[in-house]
Amino acid sequence: MSRSESSSAPSLEEQVTILKEQLAQAQKLTALGDLVSTTTHEFNNVLTTIINYAKMGQRHGDRATRDKAFEKILAAGLRAARITNGILGFARNRPQGFEPADLVKLIDDSLLLLEREMTKYRVAVETQYQPVPLAMINTNQIQQVLMNLLVNARQAMSAGGQIVIRLSHDPVHNTVDLMVRDTGAGIPADKLPKIFDRFYTTKSGPDASGKGGTGLGLSFCRDVIEAHQGRIRVESTVGKGTAFTLKLPAVKQPEPNVVPLSPIVSEAPQSHIAG
Repeated sequence: MSRSESSSAPSLEEQVTILKEQLAQAQKLTALGDLVSTTTHEFNNVLTTIINYAKMGQRHGDRATRDKAFEKILAAGLRAARITNGILGFARNRPQGFEPADLVKLIDDSLLLLEREMTKYRVAVETQYQPVPLAMINTNQIQQVLMNLLVNARQAMSAGGQIVIRLSHDPVHNTVDLMVRDTGAGIPADKLPKIFDRFYTTKSGPDASGKGGTGLGLSFCRDVIEAHQGRIRVESTVGKGTAFTLKLPAVKQPEPNVVPLSPIVSEAPQSHIAG
């Protein structure tokens, strides 16, 4: 190999960066394929609703029945549009930098895409939103992390259960804290320190939906959160469930423009001592 060829070869660090980007893209395409498969069934339901109410409107000439049919058709059409926009947003290649983002909207968009899967496996989802500032994030990457955590939580509850998603603000560290908690099987204490290791998985094989564990999902989550200068924390109790908390940087609020007041000088109070 010539000197010019060796100098142009990427360094080990650059190769690792390239591989991580390729892994993130591969995981995104896998998740997108799963979403398309899931939402295809949902679109069938939406189309069935539209077709049935259109036929009902044709059969009945009275205004009340037709108004009801139009309302149902409109609602179904709006739902289809939200699902489509959600998939397109997830698939879109947004800029790689960070930008202010509304985590409430990001969570709601993600839950819409996973709604059918959660219903199918009897998983109830509860959201608890406290007032929070915008987060400074890469929206695509954080949505991938959230979708990964939600699917993992669903897989941990083979007989159904509950997922709680909580948003809160940590003013001390100026972070927006996003917690995903499930009521699943939990993770044994001896396995907990290893779950973010690459290729390590607690799953024995594919679940009922055909999704298994590659040992790359949580490793990817950790890499993304660390790239955001954030933190990811896990707490788990066997038989009770697991909670993941993402601490993401909040948008810095501008310092208030305070005009200093002029000092007030007053005379010391006089006193009188009786002799």
